Amino acid sequence: MKTRTGGFPIGIRRGWSDWQKDLSAVIKWVKESDLEVIDLGRDGDTAGKQVIDAGLRVGSVDFGEWQGMISADKAKRKDAIAKNTEYIKACAKNGPTNHFLVMLPEDTALPRAENFGYLVESFNEIAPVLEANNAHIVVEGWPGPGALVCTPEGYRAFFKQVPSKSMGVNYDPSHLIRMGIDPLRFLREFATRVFHVHGKDTELNSENLYEYGHEQPPTFGKQYGFGSMAWRYTIPGQGITSWTTVFNVLKDNGYAGAVSIELEDENFNGTEAGEKLGNLQGARFLSGC
Repeated sequence: MKTRTGGFPIGIRRGWSDWQKDLSAVIKWVKESDLEVIDLGRDGDTAGKQVIDAGLRVGSVDFGEWQGMISADKAKRKDAIAKNTEYIKACAKNGPTNHFLVMLPEDTALPRAENFGYLVESFNEIAPVLEANNAHIVVEGWPGPGALVCTPEGYRAFFKQVPSKSMGVNYDPSHLIRMGIDPLRFLREFATRVFHVHGKDTELNSENLYEYGHEQPPTFGKQYGFGSMAWRYTIPGQGITSWTTVFNVLKDNGYAGAVSIELEDENFNGTEAGEKLGNLQGARFLSGC
């Protein structure tokens, strides 16, 4: 299964539910469903070969050590760099080269600029290892606690201060939309740095935005699963992203990666049948875009 625009292979990000813990079973279902890609967790150095040997593609693997790379403790940073160096090399031997992470610091109480300095030091140090193994960091802009690279300001500063071409973007419009950032403008600015894409979207609820706003938690209202009060994550096709435009921008900028459904949607998560349906509904929608 591929996107109509650009011919990008479509697959899934392996989730956390019980049915997805058996990788052999997941591979079997993915192949039977005409999907082509699986994103893995921190097991890329071992599971990557199994996915590739099955004739599938690994879209990304989770980077080994995250918060240790952005620690005020120099010894912790050194240890994280050493562990990640070995992980990058082991993954490259088995195929996976996209390393997914969110730039979450160890201590969110520190000034953001201070944490950013630790980030710059660590990723400049590990860049030659990535380059030597034809590998990339793909940063997702989830605005989690203290996240440092999730807005245009953050990505721009990251690429300026860590200029290695091994540093890139995991493009996921859902996070940009929830933050109020134009996902297409962002893509056009950073398209040449995109090495992986998540097929996930966001629905906005203007009535709830009026009722609750963004700043205060509700007193009586119940927030969405995989969302807040005025927004929720959805499968592609049920949010506001113009996916055909996304794929045209990627195509025009030489994107050669995949699109993996990251299923976080209260209408589908929670059961094996629902999750399989959600992944397939999202993939089939994208195949027509």
